[in-house]
Amino acid sequence: MDQTAQPSDLELAALISSKICHDVIGPVGAIYNGIETFDEDEDAEARNYALDVIRNCTEQASARLQFARFAFGAAGSAGALIDLATAEQISRGFVGQGKHKLVWKSFPGHMAKDKVKLLLNLVASAVTALPRGGEIDVSVAGTPQAPQIDLRCKGTSARPPQHLADFLTGAKPPIDAMNIQAYYTCRLAGSAGLKLEIVKDGADVVLRAHGA
Repeated sequence: MDQTAQPSDLELAALISSKICHDVIGPVGAIYNGIETFDEDEDAEARNYALDVIRNCTEQASARLQFARFAFGAAGSAGALIDLATAEQISRGFVGQGKHKLVWKSFPGHMAKDKVKLLLNLVASAVTALPRGGEIDVSVAGTPQAPQIDLRCKGTSARPPQHLADFLTGAKPPIDAMNIQAYYTCRLAGSAGLKLEIVKDGADVVLRAHGA
C-alpha cells in the first residue's frame, strides 16, 4: 500500500466515525418509526408488530455498537488482552440470526487486543464475502502469541471481499467511508505482525491472517 495514501489520524477517526454511524443509523431509524407507529396506531395487531420491530432493531443496534466498541474502539488500555470468548460473543451478535451462520473454533484464553480487533474486522469482511448468505467457519489455531486465523466463507456466490481484495492486491483506491474498514483491517494486520491473504478454495473463499 502506498504510504502516502494513508489518511491522517484526524481523517481516519472521521472516516471510522462515519462508518459506525452508517451501520447504526438504519436500526435506530427503524426504532423511531416503530415508536411512532405504536404511539399513533390504535390497532392491536399494528402495535404488536411495532413492538416486534422495536425489539429486533434495538437488539441489532446494540450488537453493532458492541462490535464497533471492540473492532474500532480502545476496548481497554494499550496492550490489553481480550478474551476470545468475548470475541465470539460479539461476533455472533454482529452476524445475527439472518442469512449468515457463524461456526466458531478457537483455543480458549486471551489474545492481544490488536489481534482480536483484526479477527473481528475479518468477521465483518467475511459477511461481505457472502452477499447471498452462507456459513462463516472461524478457526483460531496456533498460540495467542502466534495465531493462525482462518475464516472460510461457504455459500452461493462466495467472493473475495471487494475492498479488502483491492488493498491486498496493491490497488490504491481513494479511501472513503465505504472502504475504510478494509483499510483499517490492513493496518491492524501490520500492527499485529500478521500477514493477510485471500485464498480461493474451490467454491469457498478463505480469509487468512498468519505470521509473516
